[in-house]
Amino acid sequence: MPLFKLGNTHVPHKKSTAGAMPLRMPPPAEVLIPTVMHIGAAAKILVSEGEPVFVGQKIAEAGGYVSAPIHASVSGYVKKIESIMRWDGREVAAIRIVSDGCMTPHKDLCVPTVTDFESFSAAVRESGAVGLGGAGFPTSVKLDAQKKGLIKTVIINGAECEPYITADTQTMLHDGADIYDGMMLLKRFIGASEFFIGIESNKPECIAKMRLLFAEDECRDVRVVPLPSTYPQGGEKILIYNLTGRKVPEGKLPADVGCLVINVTTLAFLGKYFRTGMPLVEKCVTVDGSAVLHPKNVIAPIGTPIEALLAFAGGIAEDTGKILYGGPMMGIAIHSVSDPILKTTNAVTVLNTKDALPKPTTPCIHCGRCVAACPMRLDPTQFSKALRLSPDDMAALLTEEKLGLCIECGCCSYVCPAGRPLVENNRIAKAKFKTHLSANPAFTGTAVKK
Repeated sequence: MPLFKLGNTHVPHKKSTAGAMPLRMPPPAEVLIPTVMHIGAAAKILVSEGEPVFVGQKIAEAGGYVSAPIHASVSGYVKKIESIMRWDGREVAAIRIVSDGCMTPHKDLCVPTVTDFESFSAAVRESGAVGLGGAGFPTSVKLDAQKKGLIKTVIINGAECEPYITADTQTMLHDGADIYDGMMLLKRFIGASEFFIGIESNKPECIAKMRLLFAEDECRDVRVVPLPSTYPQGGEKILIYNLTGRKVPEGKLPADVGCLVINVTTLAFLGKYFRTGMPLVEKCVTVDGSAVLHPKNVIAPIGTPIEALLAFAGGIAEDTGKILYGGPMMGIAIHSVSDPILKTTNAVTVLNTKDALPKPTTPCIHCGRCVAACPMRLDPTQFSKALRLSPDDMAALLTEEKLGLCIECGCCSYVCPAGRPLVENNRIAKAKFKTHLSANPAFTGTAVKK
């Protein structure tokens, strides 16, 4: 029975591109494709400098069980294998391809033949599919929970709760056939007893389209559920709780409570892949924000430089203050417009100077708004306090306060009247906690008494 209790911060929707049908941009002069666009091990490069490549050709193999292969998004030749710095400061290998402008598909592409779960999972892995809502967890790894009989409920995430972003909305409005085909694949190969499609109620057209799409008798176990338009409704743990009442424990995965959560655009991609054989080579990206002159949705080859995407979208204002991968709540600031579009890029948000300025920081007034706003019912002030303690006491407090449940949604920082960098402190606390555990594997969570 839906509970609708978690995820209760109201943020401006700003969905000005909700009715903007995506435009396909021409191939850029070059694409830069990193070998890490997913959670897990980097992909292993299969091509060499100077080698010709074609759209859909595998250019990097999965580097481990939790990894994903990568495919060329344009036809042309490999100009350079180089090292680039990611947004998180990590150096990763990347493949720079010069486009020939022809977008010639690879000759060996074919529709995969699947007869059972094993062949289905293997095909999903070969497609390069990852969570396209932003997390980037390899889809085939999620599916493998079926081998243990863990998956009882499949949840399709169509919440799209961040301001500005409407890429998933466009998928629901225009790619219904692919969503349907993807759902039929899951129903055939995943032994689940119930299927949910969760959509925020501020998308009535999407709700109506999905209900019509799954109105047939064979889809009576598929429920389209309107969700309150509160942020972060699309968070995986929040979505599970609001649709099923199940709580994902700290350190556990959705499969541990019988759930498989898949983004609606990922589902649509799977439906299309099993119809065409074309792996993941492009993304629908919302280009919006207070400094965007002509907001729109753009279908771009993966690896497209952000500057080329912005130029196709109509340019940005002179007083641009910040450019983000993603939306303003959980987005990550880029350091250069030459950074590429990734598999996980669902939006590029450009803010003007005024909107990019952080709020002035003043002392905490102990109002409790951050605690009230936290969808995981945590106390962000305790995480900030922990950073001032000794390493053992810090780790003990973070364990007691269940830091691992923090989803870094930014609600605490958003509502703080004192402008405290709460979500940033949470990230720092997580990094220090991880370092402490690595150095002290016997740590039990109890502070050392001195």
